[in-house]
Amino acid sequence: MNTYLIYGIIFVVLLVLELVYFKMADRFNIIDKPNERSSHSTIVLRGGGIIFLLGLWIWAAFSSTDSVQVSDSYLWFLLAVTLIAGVSFVDDIRSLPDSVRLVVQFGAMLLIFWQLDILHLDMWWIVLLALIVCVGASNVINFMDGVNGITGAYAFASLVPLALLNSTMGFVDQSLIYVVMLSDVVFCLFNFRPKGKAKCFAGDVGSISVAYILLYMIGTLVLITQDVTYLIFLLVYGIDGCLTICHRIQLHENLGEAHRKHAYQLLANELKIGHVKVASLYSVLQLAISLGFIFLCPNTVLAHWCYLISAILVLSIAYVLFMKRYYHLHEEYLASLAK
Repeated sequence: MNTYLIYGIIFVVLLVLELVYFKMADRFNIIDKPNERSSHSTIVLRGGGIIFLLGLWIWAAFSSTDSVQVSDSYLWFLLAVTLIAGVSFVDDIRSLPDSVRLVVQFGAMLLIFWQLDILHLDMWWIVLLALIVCVGASNVINFMDGVNGITGAYAFASLVPLALLNSTMGFVDQSLIYVVMLSDVVFCLFNFRPKGKAKCFAGDVGSISVAYILLYMIGTLVLITQDVTYLIFLLVYGIDGCLTICHRIQLHENLGEAHRKHAYQLLANELKIGHVKVASLYSVLQLAISLGFIFLCPNTVLAHWCYLISAILVLSIAYVLFMKRYYHLHEEYLASLAK
């Protein structure tokens, strides 16, 4: 069967499945009610990001029809995303204890590490460090899902450079990246919309699934190249997420409580910049950094590290200057809530 026809069929199937999920979510009241910490003001269906898990299952089904059982080579990865997505979906419906979610997150990441074949006793300390970093990174990606379109747009900005590199390096099956992209497009059709216009939110099931998919792909690339600087494909989220955590620690806040202190939240809430514009800013910035890394940076370890460190410094300085200039607006918002 023609490749383009197959992808067209997959896209239609994903679109139908998303619409079916909307019917189910509406019937079973799977919704996101706004509160004082939210960036939205209307009730919206939650869990639309389940399409990423459904996309993986469809990819596995289609790839299993080939002469080579492609999906068999990704069994533990598929199980990991299914596990984390399933528990996250339950958490979207009925809040689970932090301890339960963390145990599942570490367990799912261990499955991915098993898929990557890095669970070796002689490098246990590296595995432990990588496990902590990856689970932390997945939660940062989840925390960044706070305005319409940002999860879908940012995921696409990370998938594009991965697809470009994979076309020549072949670190994962290219059809896997394409199907995840199609899932992302379907999700964006209903989420990449102005404030108040989104049909659905990703929910933890969406943002966490995306996180584990991206971390698996980038992890595979890092292992093949022995170059950890490819984590730059998640740099914009990393800077905003990590520096916001540092800021909240400085303020002696409970990191487990919801908040609106991310830079993107200040842009959308206090500065009243549209959700689509904010999501586009983050995705375009990440895409520009990633493409510059691929096409402008010499392919040497030293050059890669210089580029990464320079990008970290520039983004960090920009974040600090932005917060110094506009954070007082958020303090005024908090003061208004106390009245």
